[in-house]
Amino acid sequence: MRHVSNLPYDTKEEEHVVVPARDGTRLSARIWRPVGSDGEPVPAVLEYIPYRKRDLSAVRDSIHHPYIAGHGYACVRVDLRGTGESEGVLADEYLEQEQTDAEDILAWIAEQPWCDGNTGMMGISWGAFAALQTAARRPPSLRAVVLASFTDDRYADDMHYMGGAMLSDNLAEAGTMFAYATCPPDPAVVGERWRGMWQERMENTRPWILNWLRHQRRDDYWRHASVCEDYTAVQVPVLASSGWADGYSNAVTRVLEHLDVPRKGLIGPWSHKYPHLGEPGPAIGYLQEVVRWWDHWLKGIDNHVMDGPMLQAWMQDSVPPSTSYEERPGRWVGEPSWPSPHVTPVTHPLLRHRIASPGQEPPEGGGEAMSVRSPLSVGQFAGKWASYNAPPDLPYDQREEDGGSLVFDTAPLEERTEILGTATVELDLTVSEPVATVAARLSDVAPDGSATRVTYGVLNLTHRDGTGEPELLEPGRRYRATVQLNGAAQAFPPGHRIRLSLSTSYWPLAWPAPRPATLHVYEGTSTLTLPVRPNEEPDEAPQQPFDEPEGCPPLSATRLTPPEERWEVKRDLIGYGSTLEIVKDRGTVRIDDIALDTGLRAEERYTATADDFTSVAGETAWTMRFARDDWNVRVETRTELRCTETDFLVDATLDGYEGERRVFSRTWNETVPRDGL
Repeated sequence: MRHVSNLPYDTKEEEHVVVPARDGTRLSARIWRPVGSDGEPVPAVLEYIPYRKRDLSAVRDSIHHPYIAGHGYACVRVDLRGTGESEGVLADEYLEQEQTDAEDILAWIAEQPWCDGNTGMMGISWGAFAALQTAARRPPSLRAVVLASFTDDRYADDMHYMGGAMLSDNLAEAGTMFAYATCPPDPAVVGERWRGMWQERMENTRPWILNWLRHQRRDDYWRHASVCEDYTAVQVPVLASSGWADGYSNAVTRVLEHLDVPRKGLIGPWSHKYPHLGEPGPAIGYLQEVVRWWDHWLKGIDNHVMDGPMLQAWMQDSVPPSTSYEERPGRWVGEPSWPSPHVTPVTHPLLRHRIASPGQEPPEGGGEAMSVRSPLSVGQFAGKWASYNAPPDLPYDQREEDGGSLVFDTAPLEERTEILGTATVELDLTVSEPVATVAARLSDVAPDGSATRVTYGVLNLTHRDGTGEPELLEPGRRYRATVQLNGAAQAFPPGHRIRLSLSTSYWPLAWPAPRPATLHVYEGTSTLTLPVRPNEEPDEAPQQPFDEPEGCPPLSATRLTPPEERWEVKRDLIGYGSTLEIVKDRGTVRIDDIALDTGLRAEERYTATADDFTSVAGETAWTMRFARDDWNVRVETRTELRCTETDFLVDATLDGYEGERRVFSRTWNETVPRDGL
């Protein structure tokens, strides 16, 4: 990234500004704005997230907010109620309280003498959720939003559930927020009130996994703040982006398809990162694009920002399987609209272990069933639902996974084949249990046999009708079910094969069914549909549509202890146990400007024994540390999720420490019934 200091506007920073909510709660903001904005008001851009603007997100924030402010905007970064130095308690994600607070913040911003009354919202992940959800509430000052790595559907396409199956990220993210929601404010900002605010947070926070487990089907809990329930509610322009290695890429094309506002989409090769920090590369000059967006929609500058394709996507070339990539080779492709007139769905019958040519009939006497009953080990090389790129968390070579799966291959391709969009698998099937899961994976198989996963999808077959209302299966009864795979852009070279793999488990990415099930798939009447895009590009297609990434120099921070990253699969051939252990330890980092030492360590552990589907368990543990002079505090959280055939079992602990003295401790032991899961 090119660090830029010479920007069009000189700026100033206000490190802690109090923003009042309507109930009197004081929210904490950090503001960067042009020096001259007191006399010449400017538009304002809000980023609204719970990740602690003063310390844990300070370095990242310092790259893009001063940059945007230096182009003539007031950038306002607010911590959600109950996080950082904002008062109150953060009890869950995307609550009504959070959204009314957002409306209050925007109203306050619009009334400030340095703001001209026009506002925008931007963010990645939670910040993008907040921006889109707030847009649907139509606050009067909001003119446009910029979204990265988001969803419009909290139930069907978020970290909690996929196709009615529960993701392990449901537990992992609950552990993340259990820790963030119970951290103390900085006494350098709030003074002696810090201890009371901290105690209030710890006393009123419960493990979020309990909320999320109690809503295993699509209900009003998930419908709230899911913009897909009413796309017409959004009436402002939307710039939406994500990456193919992220879990949130599907929402970009959905909002392009369903919103009726000026909109642009961008999908790169990235994991869960802003595109100017994108990994795997290439990263792009995203902040330049964001400034152009704000210039047009907040300042009214005619800069042709809506010219060119509606969707720009990175068409990924074939690569050997790896758990991480510095760069993904490929090229940018553009589509004038979405769905694109250039993409054609091509349906292939599934014959015995073959992806047949379109229109090919099954052999005489065909329609026979092929069976699979996968071991729990299938899924240990699946990587994370959303790659966070630390530690390396992309899927590895799929050949071992394929050994426990039902596999279909094309013949070696005679010419380059490119897909862009959503592949679907339609299965004519029977199962042996009333609750069963099917995972479908699409891979690029090289001539040497190595298999690189391109995309995947998971379906809990009790959710086969897609309504979110589970219905138990009748063993032996024939059903049709459609598995939708995550969107992808992939070029398969000549000589390679396209592989579809079906398995009845995908642990630990997705929680298994209560009992192992045998899946029977009927050939000829089961199909794979690929979104095929022609290889040729129009003559006017830009070869390099984006500038190199740039941003402001990051805030000064000193590493005091080294980070640790681990991702290990272990198997015990005596007791038949298997374990996936993940460690992400940032080490200790000092934020130099405020002389604050911070530390964050997260551990995840997923276990199973042989093929006992009730032996699966997940555990997440977090330690958050903050220290300055004689102030030394830490929060330790641990959440364990186990199951029987009928219930989920949650055991959790929360401990707060001042120095080595434990000042708070609480334990939870709760049971939640399984609901068609």
